Amino acid sequence: MRIRRTLLAMQVFAWAPLLAVLAVTSCGHRSQTSDSTGGAASSDTGQAGASGAKDDAGAGGVIETAGVSGTDGGPPAGYTQSVVGGYKLGPEVTAATSANSEEGGAGNSADPEGNAGTASVPCGAVLTGVVRDFKGANEPGGHPDFEAFSGVDPSLGIVLPTLGSDRKPVYSADGPFIDVSVNGDDANGQQTTSKANFDQWYRTVPDVNKPYLVQLYSEINGTLRSFHSDSFFPLDGAGWGNTPGLDHNFSFTTEIHARFTYRRGGTFTMTGDDDLWVFVNHHLAIDLGGLHSSASKTLALDTESASLGIEPGEVYDLDLFHAERHSTQSNFSMDTDLDFSECGILLPDAGM
Repeated sequence: MRIRRTLLAMQVFAWAPLLAVLAVTSCGHRSQTSDSTGGAASSDTGQAGASGAKDDAGAGGVIETAGVSGTDGGPPAGYTQSVVGGYKLGPEVTAATSANSEEGGAGNSADPEGNAGTASVPCGAVLTGVVRDFKGANEPGGHPDFEAFSGVDPSLGIVLPTLGSDRKPVYSADGPFIDVSVNGDDANGQQTTSKANFDQWYRTVPDVNKPYLVQLYSEINGTLRSFHSDSFFPLDGAGWGNTPGLDHNFSFTTEIHARFTYRRGGTFTMTGDDDLWVFVNHHLAIDLGGLHSSASKTLALDTESASLGIEPGEVYDLDLFHAERHSTQSNFSMDTDLDFSECGILLPDAGM
């Protein structure tokens, strides 16, 4: 894959290095404090867990790793410090942003602008994605799926087990998705409104959402690279503005597309408290959908290789989708030892 380096593409490269491994934690029940304090999220290997109630196909281009002067003592300058690692909001995404990058390329160059005196960060250290800002259902012109529902545990099955041809999650129902327990009682109750509304979560729709680039910087954590945030608010002061009456901008989604080489023993752990889905080779690998308290799941590639259709030594897509849908908290954490080779793939619809 190769990059067509236009002026706009250079602007994208200029503002940040690509991120390593993500730790995703969304609307969990933690105090709204700075990421500079607090502990790392724990993970339950192989299964999802939650505690406490919560209130109420084709790639369009690759953004390469820019040179940065940060070290694993903390994120580079310009990043918001997290518990582990940091994040940085980039420019608003336009049609030209994705159109000016062709499918292809390795997403791991040293310094596309030729700046001297900067140290290159490996592809896995910085992941670049798209965050889309929404208004809550309690605001004029708000989206009916945000600030509308609640839950305790993850609601499984909101999306189908394989990605659509456009590399986006496919909603599993036509109308509302209602989480019902095995005995027929409502478990978490209604979680979404309709397929049409869900399809807007990860697609840029004028007057519905505003897309921005975001970068996540992860640090070495033993044999892993980790990003842990208990105050993940990349859109504060941007997009539609902060949620009325609150200090942060809630109601947003996160979308990340990358590629990695499958090595034996590879793992990927996600932790979060609103919708989290991870697909490997276009197959659903982690399902933590719905409104819920903080929950974790670890994907062990060797254990799931048959169901994911992957073989050691081959390169595969990893697609991550997250939603922050309730203004209580926003936690986002990721731990992984995957060998990433492309860390900033933008799909054609990113800027319409």
